[in-house]
Amino acid sequence: MKLLCRVLPYPSLSLILWFAWMLLSGFTAGHAVLGAILAVLLPLGTRPFWPNVPRIRNLPKLLGFVVVVVYDIVVANVSVAIKVLGPLRSIRPGFVELPLELEDDFAIALLASTISLTPGTVSADVSLDRKTLLVHALDVDDVAALVAEIKQRYEQPLKEIFEC
Repeated sequence: MKLLCRVLPYPSLSLILWFAWMLLSGFTAGHAVLGAILAVLLPLGTRPFWPNVPRIRNLPKLLGFVVVVVYDIVVANVSVAIKVLGPLRSIRPGFVELPLELEDDFAIALLASTISLTPGTVSADVSLDRKTLLVHALDVDDVAALVAEIKQRYEQPLKEIFEC
């Protein structure tokens, strides 16, 4: 078991890499072997850059989180396009301080990245004590509603996925 953990430090990452390789290059025996080699070597080679990565504790929740994020990205793209092409008076940009319940640096970075991936919002800063995330939003109608939505759609699932 220890040998397996040394060869595959992040088995889920290796599986995702192999599957993505197969989708991009085609389902042939040669590509399957090359994809497997890359799926083992890439996580091993990047392991020193991933200190203290929390283990995924709830894979179904992770898959649901990915679906929610992809859906939010598509909806936000349409919403931002409508706002940008419409009258500029209707846009109310602003900064919002998001109090964090997450404590793990990796989970906080994942939350900040998720917010920045969604059009119309970007993570601007994390406080030194890791208790507040500064978010800039293109259109802030209700600060409390935006904070509640981010916490419910992104932070809470991340807490359950990594049990932080």
